Amino acid sequence: MKDGVMIYFATEQNALPVTYRLKRLIRESVLATLAYENFRDPCAVSVTFTDNEGIRDLNRQYRNMDKPTDVLSFPLIDFAGGDEPPVDEPQAMLGDIVLSLEQAAAQAEEFGHSFEREAAFLTVHSMLHLLGYDHVNGEEEDREMRRRQREILEGMGLSVR
Repeated sequence: MKDGVMIYFATEQNALPVTYRLKRLIRESVLATLAYENFRDPCAVSVTFTDNEGIRDLNRQYRNMDKPTDVLSFPLIDFAGGDEPPVDEPQAMLGDIVLSLEQAAAQAEEFGHSFEREAAFLTVHSMLHLLGYDHVNGEEEDREMRRRQREILEGMGLSVR
């Protein structure tokens, strides 16, 4: 944890291999988002790799949507509501990211780019949610979130088409 960021990984799927390279890419995506947002506090994030059935179950349970999705974000700090990371904790637990590798692979093929680029995009997207951004609150917020995603990925050398 030399950079003050802990990432906890869990795998709850067998559809695609979870490689060291994939975990490193996810870590780079988390760090790039935190750097872009000038978030310098020690923090932790959990990332769970699942398949379409696993994410469908979560989507149904937490969002009342009975269909698979690509990524779900479960923030633990309400930055929009004025929450700040607790100063008496060694690190702020920002929240949980659940990523369907099966859906990420399908979307990468559909959009004509690499699986790695799609996984990085979904991680950046989810990290922005953990940091308080939400694209469902209106067109302005959607535009702002898309701009941030694009700039973060471009900074990683993974431009958005």
